[in-house]
Amino acid sequence: MTGLRSGFDSSHTQRSLAHYPLSVAPMMDRSDRHFRYFMRQITRHTLLYTEMVTSAAILHGDRNRLLGFSPEEKPLVLQVGGDTPPDLAECARIAEAMGYDEINLNVGCPSDRVQTGNFGACLMAQPHRVAACVEAMQKATTLPVTVKHRIGIDDRDRYDDMVDFVRIVAEAGCQRFTVHARKAWLQGLSPKENRDIPPLRYGDVHRLKQEFPHLFIEINGGFTTLSQVQEQVQHVDAVMIGRAAYDNPYLFAPVDTEFYGAVGTPPTRHQVVEAMVPYIDFWSAKGSKLHKITRHMLQLFAGQPGSRVWKRYLTERSCLPESDSDVVRAALALVPVAMPSADQSPPNAMEAG
Repeated sequence: MTGLRSGFDSSHTQRSLAHYPLSVAPMMDRSDRHFRYFMRQITRHTLLYTEMVTSAAILHGDRNRLLGFSPEEKPLVLQVGGDTPPDLAECARIAEAMGYDEINLNVGCPSDRVQTGNFGACLMAQPHRVAACVEAMQKATTLPVTVKHRIGIDDRDRYDDMVDFVRIVAEAGCQRFTVHARKAWLQGLSPKENRDIPPLRYGDVHRLKQEFPHLFIEINGGFTTLSQVQEQVQHVDAVMIGRAAYDNPYLFAPVDTEFYGAVGTPPTRHQVVEAMVPYIDFWSAKGSKLHKITRHMLQLFAGQPGSRVWKRYLTERSCLPESDSDVVRAALALVPVAMPSADQSPPNAMEAG
């Protein structure tokens, strides 16, 4: 599926995934293919992730629905949840065959459902199992195999506990770690509370990079502006932004020029919407409901004049039967054209996941 706006560089620069200084976090119920395609109209080079998909779902579910993507979404990482090396190895083979650029193992999600399956953040207490999973995946694919984890869980939250985890997993071959700079309480806090209540400990992640200079260390948690990203890359290799990317997607408009050396002018918000129209028409013709796409576009004008009417119009009309791209065009006509202004956070922006 194509549809990138004319004049906006759609070429995928070939580079090692270790050279992506900025990524958009995997977010459940948010990082689907429509959100990723939408983000690609704003930034061509930022590393994008899928939602976490369990190994069981990949092996036994509707693979095209779960893992399908448009070529324009690349560079793209498949994040998988699981704890069984042979199953994860097969997932890695599938990811490579489908054209993903990287496979990432989730060792950070604290939800009860994930714990019941013995994957996600609870695996931080089982570093040797994580290492076995990483080793099996690496033997099965030529893709980079990476890990996203927390700084700790429950009472296993000393800096030395994290160092032991990273050392053991790195010895199995993992070279890239994305560290959510909050611990996770596996009992007593919801996933949302685990994004807010445990304090951020950026210093621990900075220290980790100092102790493992040969590893690629990416930091995640609480970032809402590009100036924060610029400050963090003085200490670590990369920054992952989650909820702020969803609450203020146009934050990423200058990223390609500022972080990836791209030449050209970032698209305006209006141009981003116009670039989405052919994509919306494509999926409407296949019977997809409009709101499945437009729900990801509601915050495009966050903090700008017309944002409220844009969101209200799309929300009210995108769920109507037979609604199509005409709804999006009509909503856009209600929004005044303004000069780009990207590095800001809308009111009440949620922190990165």
